Amino acid sequence: MTELRICFVGDSITNGTGDDKCLGWPGRLCGAERRQGHDITSYNLGIRAETSEQIANRWRVECAPRLPEPYPAALVFSFGVNDMAEENGTLRVSKERSLATAKQLIAEARDWLPVLWVGPAPINDEKQPFSPGPNRSYSFSTDRLIDLSAVYSALAKELNVPYLDLMAPLLDNDQWNLALRAGDGVHPTGPGYAVMADLIGTWSAWRSWLD
Repeated sequence: MTELRICFVGDSITNGTGDDKCLGWPGRLCGAERRQGHDITSYNLGIRAETSEQIANRWRVECAPRLPEPYPAALVFSFGVNDMAEENGTLRVSKERSLATAKQLIAEARDWLPVLWVGPAPINDEKQPFSPGPNRSYSFSTDRLIDLSAVYSALAKELNVPYLDLMAPLLDNDQWNLALRAGDGVHPTGPGYAVMADLIGTWSAWRSWLD
């Protein structure tokens, strides 16, 4: 049995927006590990619509009280989808700023605790633009996210942090694409988050924490 306290830090995909069970992929992932006997404490720190820059400003102050010494602890980050969203024709965060922010954030986290980095997931381009509320509209793009994930992956290698690129396994995954269409085009329904949890749960970097 492994004892571990984990903060999952990210945006609405980390939060599990659109999931009727309100579990998202972190809840499903950690629930499966607890059923296998692992003593996992999970903290979901996903906030809707947040960019890498917003996450960088808050992650440490939110994680520190949840991960006190001497308890075994770790961090999982997932962000970037909102960076690549266009608002009024302009990216919310340029690729260059996103990369610089990620470098500082992940390096600081790596120097504190074990870190895993989960890349952004594809969206449904046919359901764009996306309107999260009155007088607000974002336009997401799978192509921009593919490009961002590639540069994130290269940065992760430079920082020696495990990175899971979700683009290749999800782009042609029927269950993921059905869940996106059933959702709002950015957030899948529950079955989509189940696909993510399965991919992360079998990832060798995740398994190394538990097995």
